[in-house]
Amino acid sequence: MPVKMYDVSPRVFCAMQNLDITLLASYPEAEIRPVLPSLVRMSLLSPLDNTESSMESRKQILAVLIGIEVVNSIVSYLQVNYHELENELKKELQARQKSAFFEGQQHEYGLQSGIALGFERADVARKVRVVLSEIFNLQQQVSEQKPAAHSEMLDDGIYLEEVVDILCIALAELPSLLNILELTDALVHVPNGHRIICALVANFPDCYRDVVSHVIANCDEDGSDGKHRLMLLMGLSEMNPSQALANRSMCVDMLKVPSFMLKLTLKHPEDLIAFLTGLLLGNDQNLRSWFAVYIRSSQKRKGDALNLVRVELLQKVIQTTTNASELRDFNLQGAVLLRLYCALRGIGGLKFNDDEINALSQLVTSCPQATPSGVRFVTLALCMLIACPSLVSTIPLENKAVEWLQWLIREDAFFCKRSGTSTSLGEMLLLLAIHFHSNQISAISEMVCSTLAMKIPIRPNSTNRIKQLFTQDLFTEQVVALHAVRVPVTPNLNGTIPGYLPVHCIHQLLKSRTFLKHKVPIKSWIFKQICSSVRPVHPVMPALVEVFVNTLIIPNPTGKVNIDHMHRPFTEAEILHVFRTSKLTFFAEELPPMAESDELAQIEVTCPLTAQLLMIYYLMLYEDTRLMNLSALGGRKQKEYSNNFLGGLPLKYLLQKAHNYHHDYLSLFHPLLRLIISNYPHLSMVDDWLEEHNLAQGNTTVVVSKRELKPEQLDRALAAIQTKPHLAIRVFKQLLQMPPEMQAQYGQQLVQHLPMVFAKSVPRYIKDLYNDIWLRLNAVLPTTLWIMSLRAITNSSDSINRRTFANESLLEPMEVLSCPRSVFCSPYLLMILLRILKGSLAASKTYLNVHMQQKQVLDKNGLVQTDADREELKTTLIASQESAAVHILLEVLEYMAGKASDRVSHLELREIQGIIGTYVHQAFISEPSLAKLVHFQTYPKSVIPMIVASVPSMHICIDFVHEFLNVTEMDKQIFTIELTSHLVLNYSIPKSLGVSKFCLNVIQTTLSLLTASAKCKFLRNVLPAMVRFVETFPILADDCVNILMTTGRSLHSQSSLGVTTMQMPLTESAKLCSYRDAQLHIIMIEDAFKALVTAVMQKSELY
Repeated sequence: MPVKMYDVSPRVFCAMQNLDITLLASYPEAEIRPVLPSLVRMSLLSPLDNTESSMESRKQILAVLIGIEVVNSIVSYLQVNYHELENELKKELQARQKSAFFEGQQHEYGLQSGIALGFERADVARKVRVVLSEIFNLQQQVSEQKPAAHSEMLDDGIYLEEVVDILCIALAELPSLLNILELTDALVHVPNGHRIICALVANFPDCYRDVVSHVIANCDEDGSDGKHRLMLLMGLSEMNPSQALANRSMCVDMLKVPSFMLKLTLKHPEDLIAFLTGLLLGNDQNLRSWFAVYIRSSQKRKGDALNLVRVELLQKVIQTTTNASELRDFNLQGAVLLRLYCALRGIGGLKFNDDEINALSQLVTSCPQATPSGVRFVTLALCMLIACPSLVSTIPLENKAVEWLQWLIREDAFFCKRSGTSTSLGEMLLLLAIHFHSNQISAISEMVCSTLAMKIPIRPNSTNRIKQLFTQDLFTEQVVALHAVRVPVTPNLNGTIPGYLPVHCIHQLLKSRTFLKHKVPIKSWIFKQICSSVRPVHPVMPALVEVFVNTLIIPNPTGKVNIDHMHRPFTEAEILHVFRTSKLTFFAEELPPMAESDELAQIEVTCPLTAQLLMIYYLMLYEDTRLMNLSALGGRKQKEYSNNFLGGLPLKYLLQKAHNYHHDYLSLFHPLLRLIISNYPHLSMVDDWLEEHNLAQGNTTVVVSKRELKPEQLDRALAAIQTKPHLAIRVFKQLLQMPPEMQAQYGQQLVQHLPMVFAKSVPRYIKDLYNDIWLRLNAVLPTTLWIMSLRAITNSSDSINRRTFANESLLEPMEVLSCPRSVFCSPYLLMILLRILKGSLAASKTYLNVHMQQKQVLDKNGLVQTDADREELKTTLIASQESAAVHILLEVLEYMAGKASDRVSHLELREIQGIIGTYVHQAFISEPSLAKLVHFQTYPKSVIPMIVASVPSMHICIDFVHEFLNVTEMDKQIFTIELTSHLVLNYSIPKSLGVSKFCLNVIQTTLSLLTASAKCKFLRNVLPAMVRFVETFPILADDCVNILMTTGRSLHSQSSLGVTTMQMPLTESAKLCSYRDAQLHIIMIEDAFKALVTAVMQKSELY
């Protein structure tokens, strides 16, 4: 039967939205038929206002309705008693809920002849009742998830107009029973339901967005009603095309109905590529995954929406390729299409058909103009060949790809020159070839993904064809090596340059040892690239230096090629070429003359700081790798850089600069710091770091003086430092305002006058200024400054002018301390000397470790033999150096204490004591075993109170003093008891009480075993200690009194009898002497009693 109802046209819906009656009046009667129920109802309702405009609108509506025959039947539906009908329908709904078989009871409405015939014969009220009953029946079936039953009224199109009229009026008159969203859910299950819903929405245009969002949210394309809901959405979209993009946005937000979304997009084909690109390459991961799943499932189901999109995209590819010469933005359009198809293939899993493969192959192998966008297009095309292996799946396609790649190789220089870009296609081709040769598919995948700016899977087995093209037809391994070394270095190479550069290619070739295999020298290229680097340093440069060093030293893993025939380390002349502008390069001894070649002289260092840091990194890494692989070298001679050469380079200054510009040298600073700490610990001492931090905090801004300081002015100020100190003050302040680079040029002049500046007659303010200058110089060129300072100190002595210090000699700490005694008596000179001593001790340890590595003991098989004796000797030598240094300093304290006679000398002693105490404390903390060694060797007893008071870490001696008491030597026992008494006086802790008791037991036992003379000597030395024990722990008073009483009785008895402990009779004169000695010691014991009473018993704190 033909369908009588007309669909709602877009212009009718637009007029209803705007309530434009004039437009509606101009449309044919058949076109406005679906919206007549709303118009009739509006004409019959009394208006809310009686304004002239509302009356005029009502007249216009009546004018439209006059002459339309069907209006009378719609008016009759409005005359039904809907209040009474509502009550009946509510009863019906209650009955439906109670009975499961209500749906067949139609005889109640007097329709025994069937719904269709009965509906035609029924009166108006019953017609409304029948339609609503059918709707309720349908809703019940949907809620119970039953298949929709056949309905003559809703399925047959001849009754659709009347059904729509009734439903429109019922929706307005019965809002408590009917809801347009619930109607939509029910009607969508019947064949003509989408047409009914569209007509309803047209009568209530304000519900359009609610209905659309409701249908989208509840639509499942794979469900039983998915097809009907899609038809409804398309009908609603065609009825209101202005909301197509808004409906599409709802689909995207809800992640629903992708087919409808694509069909809406096809309505606006100019937006198709941008929209799909946003879906697949946007930042929303959930959206990307949802659409990718749809593409995969739609290919299996052969969905029409995706096929339509593919056809449209294919037409755009063909159109773009065909009109390539005419399009001004071909490169841009082509690049967008390439990225979109790569995303469809890699993210969405789209399998290209033959037409798409041919069209894409034609697009990929296009030859664009030499512009930056052209380079971008060709780069993306190259990546697409790898990401989409189907583009070279046949022989013709493969031949086309080879021809295009050969064209790329020929035109590479042209592209680079004309495009004005810093990156080159040649480097990318080379890098791809290198990765293919070394079978590094993961590196290729990373490179392709970063270029395409998307994460797509690239499987090794899918790249076999393109790999064969690169490795066999285009770039053999030898061609790659020879071509790479002829590629010019990148000028002003830094970390902000994007893309793939020559340095990437060289790095990979070095890593795979391709240069080595084909005997291609590479040192000159790397040196030029180092000189052309600027900050921020490119992240590949440190890796390039590391691979270069490994190639120089570590043997080839295959063992087939001897690396001694070609790769060479940088020469001293090349290294000094990088440092030629540095004002901080000082060598302790003159280097042999080095002729600079013309080629080297022409190389310009773009950024001295970056080049110098990279060169220092090379030197540190070279020495570290060489020492770590001495056994692997197998006796092969390897170049060594002398200590004098390395010590003259401003390692520490450059490390500070890298720290200051941390973000620019992020990839370089940390490995460089690790190497310097490991191999040059004297350049990374904690004191220096703290001092530099304090100087930096105190002088945040360095003011460069406008007046230049002439060397003659400095000499004149230093010569008159005692007579005219104001000159020195002005010059020193001017020096402190200079940056370290400028201060360094006056370093030799300043250090030559070091003893003169620290003379006693020079004001202390000048000494402080000079000390600040020395610390600043120490922060930038420590090793050289130490050598110059030692020379100045030793040359100032009349008797010590024996030798010239070289860097190797600095490694012997005892040479540092072989200075005149006056140096140790000057606080400032002592601080400088101790700083040098710390550095020399640290350097000495490293030197001994290096020496043991270089002079390894090999067995008969050539393997390194572990020698425990050599290791033990090394440990002993280091311990002896450190303990000797401490002993020398303690002797200085004894000398100063003996000399101190007035207040000034006592103050100097206190200052020296603090300086030496700080050094000893740090030495004990860094190596606790040193404290045990120093005290086992003993030192002057007069120093014990000073060292215990000024060294906070002396408390560790409490743990091991009991071991020293077991030694049979009386002097060591006396020293230990004296030391322990001062320790417990300072650290009155529970452990000290136990040690004190042990000392008293030793005293008591020893006194009982000694002869009278020995007993007197021992007692004379331990009595003060006993007093200190009791003073600290009064509980020990009884033990001390008992010892004194026992010893006194023994001495008195022996003197009275006139015999020795060996029971040998004495002569009269000997008896007299023995009696006098005993009386003296008895008096000493009595004094000890008094001391105990005074120091302990009479202390008010005890009571």
